[in-house]
Amino acid sequence: MRRSLVIEVSVRLLYPSIIVLSLYFLFAGHNQPGGGFVGGLAAAAAISLRYVAGGVNAVRNSFRFKPWTIIGTGLAVSVGTAIFPMLLGGAILEHGTLKLHPPVLGEVKATSALPFDLGVYAIVIGLVLMIFEAFGEDADHELDKVEAPTVPAASALDEYRDHGQHASASTWLSRSGDDDDDAAEADVTSDAAGGVA
Repeated sequence: MRRSLVIEVSVRLLYPSIIVLSLYFLFAGHNQPGGGFVGGLAAAAAISLRYVAGGVNAVRNSFRFKPWTIIGTGLAVSVGTAIFPMLLGGAILEHGTLKLHPPVLGEVKATSALPFDLGVYAIVIGLVLMIFEAFGEDADHELDKVEAPTVPAASALDEYRDHGQHASASTWLSRSGDDDDDAAEADVTSDAAGGVA
């Protein structure tokens, strides 16, 4: 299958931009609308564009780790972030804020909700990658498996005669009798051959 040059060039320009937008949603999410889930959805859109342009191999080559590793890591980070405050005597999913004042950057605020959002982001990306891994095989490989058409059947009955599960009941009944006769003939032939030896 030929890939479109316009789509490939567009995806090369859009993919990094959408990933940066998804990271913005991820990091701005604890103060503004966004977060790990919205950022993950934006990254999923970028991954989907990569699939449209280059197929499943382009998606597989985009990430170093397997999808289930990304999901497992994201789940561990999210659950760990949720449970960690309980170990310190706080409530589950309780978060804290840390404000730093580096000389060049001014005030930098970090919250403990960020690791939770990072985990959700990884889970969403891992799920999308797993979907493409499971269902996203290229159509070229599927077309190679398709057999060339044979001589057309003279009638509908002839067409379905070769397909056992699609045959009518009368065809099944006549076949089962034929199969039993063939099996009986094979037994008689083998017994005769065994008796001669």
